[in-house]
Amino acid sequence: MAKWGEGDPRWIVEERPDATNVNNWHWSEKNASAWSKEKLKSLLEGKKIVEPGLCEVEIKELTKCDGEAIVNNRKGKLIFFYEWVLKIDWKGHLFQSDKEIKGHIEVPNLSEENEPDEVDINVTVSSNESEGEIIKEFLLHKGKEDMTAVFAAYIDSLKKEYASDLILPTKDQNVVKPAPKTNVSTSTSHIMQHSTNTSNMEKLELGCKIPTSKLTLTQTFKCTADEFYQAFTQKEMVVAFTRNDVKMEVEKGGKFELFGGNICGQFEELAPGKKIVQKWRFKTWPSGHYSRVVLDINQLEDAVEVKLTQTSVPSNDLDRTREGWKNYYWESMKRTFGFGVTLM
Repeated sequence: MAKWGEGDPRWIVEERPDATNVNNWHWSEKNASAWSKEKLKSLLEGKKIVEPGLCEVEIKELTKCDGEAIVNNRKGKLIFFYEWVLKIDWKGHLFQSDKEIKGHIEVPNLSEENEPDEVDINVTVSSNESEGEIIKEFLLHKGKEDMTAVFAAYIDSLKKEYASDLILPTKDQNVVKPAPKTNVSTSTSHIMQHSTNTSNMEKLELGCKIPTSKLTLTQTFKCTADEFYQAFTQKEMVVAFTRNDVKMEVEKGGKFELFGGNICGQFEELAPGKKIVQKWRFKTWPSGHYSRVVLDINQLEDAVEVKLTQTSVPSNDLDRTREGWKNYYWESMKRTFGFGVTLM
């Protein structure tokens, strides 16, 4: 069980006869899963592992990140739980050869039960040729050292950056301003975090004119049209794939709130198994500004094709909105309900 932070002056909590939960003394919890996935992604993707005169390997993509991370404050002591199974795509080459070698790194046991240097690293290569074996051996040694440093950086950030405001200073201590964070009520609220564009958008008044764009996405699911429709409209199923509390009135004119209220809107049209139309907005968009989401559901012979058309998306938020649909709707629905196919 992690004991990071023991002796931290912020643990000194004033006694209160009224039993008020001063500085989160009794119990508080933050779900760090979404934050952790983004942090691991940022630490890994694009990283290069180089041995001068031998080879260079680049981490291309974190393709699997299954697990969870939770930070608890129990009576003034921070306790960290995290357990991850990772799969990482890489490519590399020997310096004396132009041939590109590809493969995977699998990490089955990144958790608080293991020190970073105790985490297992499994390497596979796509080629059985000698170049591939050389790079594999390189990754099992030098690569493991670099991966250990990445895991140590993630753990350090989890404990110091993400959990910085879980135990607050007392009245006699200086307040430490926490790093910018997401709404902690939802494990997937990282899709609501944004660059400085977000704060600029929030300052816009209702009625101001902002540039908007149209978003179109087409996705295929291994399910029936009715199953997809139910997954999108049945509260219990929406709770399952968003991993958070949901407010939904599934009727024409009915309102909904997802991801801790960071996404909200209203149902405009509901055609079971065929079509869903919503007024839809991020909480950070200018007050009163909504986009319009149309989901056309098309039953194929052995799958369902869903075409999403979203209009009136603020132009400076188009990329974030696109990635949110892919990562926190489509990918999550596939993992949760077994609708999975390769993303298009």
